[in-house]
Amino acid sequence: MNSTQNKKIEQVKETTMIVGIDVGSEKHYFRAFSWRGIELTGKPVAFSNSMEGFNSFYNSVVELMQKNELKEALVGIEPTGHYWFDLGQFMGEKNIKFVMVNPHHVHKTKELDDNSPSKNDRKDPRVIAGLVRDGRYFYSYMPTGVYAELRNASNRRFVLVEEQTRAKNRLHKWIAVYFPEYKGIYTHIDAKGGLLVLKQASTPEEIVRLGVEGIIKIWKDAKLRGNGHKKAMLILNAAMKSIGLKAGLTEARMEIQDLIEDYELQTKRLERVNDLIKELCQQVRYADKLLEIKGIGITTVAGFIAEVGDITRFDSTKELQKLAGLELVADSSGKHNGKTKISKRGRKRLRYLLFEAAISVVGKNEEFKEIHRYYTTREKNPLKKMQSLIAVACKLIRVFHVILTKGISYDASKMLKDIRHPGEQLKAA
Repeated sequence: MNSTQNKKIEQVKETTMIVGIDVGSEKHYFRAFSWRGIELTGKPVAFSNSMEGFNSFYNSVVELMQKNELKEALVGIEPTGHYWFDLGQFMGEKNIKFVMVNPHHVHKTKELDDNSPSKNDRKDPRVIAGLVRDGRYFYSYMPTGVYAELRNASNRRFVLVEEQTRAKNRLHKWIAVYFPEYKGIYTHIDAKGGLLVLKQASTPEEIVRLGVEGIIKIWKDAKLRGNGHKKAMLILNAAMKSIGLKAGLTEARMEIQDLIEDYELQTKRLERVNDLIKELCQQVRYADKLLEIKGIGITTVAGFIAEVGDITRFDSTKELQKLAGLELVADSSGKHNGKTKISKRGRKRLRYLLFEAAISVVGKNEEFKEIHRYYTTREKNPLKKMQSLIAVACKLIRVFHVILTKGISYDASKMLKDIRHPGEQLKAA
């Protein structure tokens, strides 16, 4: 994946037709230009987001190429949410080369032609095509096979975790209002024994009427172990002394039933997705070797592969670092030397997964813990803790890349080569 700007500019030859597409939810607009920027369409051409519209676009592109004696087309798209997915798939099937332009670049350069901040269907395709001609684009990647399945499953997992957390927070609120003493009984608010009781006796008054024997019967009917007479007495005593709100209990009963059902539903869905993710990871070559690293679990491995896709398409780990938005950018000019920070311009979920993984390995993995200690305590240019965690995350990228591309096993001794001991340096001198 050679993506330098010179290489990108070289993709535009005298025989290349550049097409800029403004993507919409139901209708798209395109304009075609020669390599010198001369428009070939005359005006924006609209086509619908349907197979008929896609075929119309394809036929128009072929006709324009034949008419102007051009051999290839390079299509530029400004990614607009998810609306470009189907069009991208169609162009891939038709072997039409398409690339992406950054929406931020479109916004910044759209005033060059008419010195106006206006945004319309006639103007945007021209701006997009101009950026493509100047090599200011990036290559799109649409995963296929197991990588597409993993990305969908991983994205689904993120959504389910958010929904489960939301349902759990609502449970916290309800209990804090109507039965605050419940939090002193169970360490976790979603304890199965406690939720079983709340499903049948939603308020402290109902629990008191139920009594110890009634509580134990609920657990026995559900064949739940680990909850006995002592726990039942704790729940009953807490209910008898509860200071919870006693008004509006009819609706409160309905609410807690719905909240528990929502939480259990999200939990079951999450379990199914996690099982699917484990199955899919087994189909990815060398993915099991990543699990040999202490502190790295199946969620991190699956999330990394889902975000990166086929890792062999990357020539170096610097490209992966840039994809994650972990590349270092400096803010300096003349005598001004600003702070160096990470760009945060990549895939945010990949960056989140790597940072969480860095925290995990620093806490559980001895060699990564030693590297973190070295980064933060070395005499020359010691890092702050957050900076060190970013450095560890970048090191994880390099480790993952080597394992997934070469199939070698994780070697803990190689991890410590970054550490330079003063005594060893003096001997070498």
